[in-house]
Amino acid sequence: MQPLIEFTGVNFGYGAFNVLEDIDLHLHPGQFVGLVGPSGAGKTSLLKLVLDLLTPREGQIDRVRADLRVTYVPQIETVDWSFPVTAEEVVLMGLDHRQNIWPWPRRSERERARAILDKLEIDHLAERHIRDLSGGQQQRVFLARALVAEPEILVLDEPTTGVDVRSAENIFHWLTHLNQDGMTILLTTHDLNMAAAHVPWVVCLNRRIMAQGPPQEIFTESILEDAYKGEFIVIRQNDMIFVQQKPHSHGLSDVLPDPVEGGLPNHDSREKSANPVSALKES
Repeated sequence: MQPLIEFTGVNFGYGAFNVLEDIDLHLHPGQFVGLVGPSGAGKTSLLKLVLDLLTPREGQIDRVRADLRVTYVPQIETVDWSFPVTAEEVVLMGLDHRQNIWPWPRRSERERARAILDKLEIDHLAERHIRDLSGGQQQRVFLARALVAEPEILVLDEPTTGVDVRSAENIFHWLTHLNQDGMTILLTTHDLNMAAAHVPWVVCLNRRIMAQGPPQEIFTESILEDAYKGEFIVIRQNDMIFVQQKPHSHGLSDVLPDPVEGGLPNHDSREKSANPVSALKES
């Protein structure tokens, strides 16, 4: 099967510093790939190379076609939430309006945007201002913006950053469903346990590719310790993988022997302050 994108011996850097070295990577149709690695490992730079936003210093990046459709979901922390726009308008930004003779979207484009919002179960939020949504809802809106362009590759930069555990689980479930429908997905994540549970092909990166393969082969203590330069515990149970950085040898009492403790609220005094009549009688 011919790869959609193929990296061969790719090096990239900023100034005199190399961020990525000797990258060999294939992204095949229908693949679901997760990039993991420490901060500063070059994960976002690799995504920008896939998006054709950066040019490698050395090596070659081949695309199956020059017009390969690749869309991008940014980290929600990088978005200006004060911009006056609704959820539906954000989704419509993902369309190519160059062929429209009018500056506003056509009815068919609005219907298409609403259909994707409905698929992601947020169509009832279409008229809401984007800043009024929860982190998980905002992430789904930007996912809808990427999907409305009907991409061949969906690229996401840390899609679960800034959302709670339940929202992160839901996001990975949506991505799994999209992949089952044939979507090719490439994402970065710091959540190793989510990647172990949901991503079928993992690339462990720290300037160079340390290892790549299915999670049961990549999430080992030796590979993770080599990539992250720290100690890890990997537990396998019932076809599940749990990853945890090894605890410190010291305990909390060693670090803070005399912490300032918080007191529990006095329910009697709280009830009196809530009832001014009884407080006056007692006085």
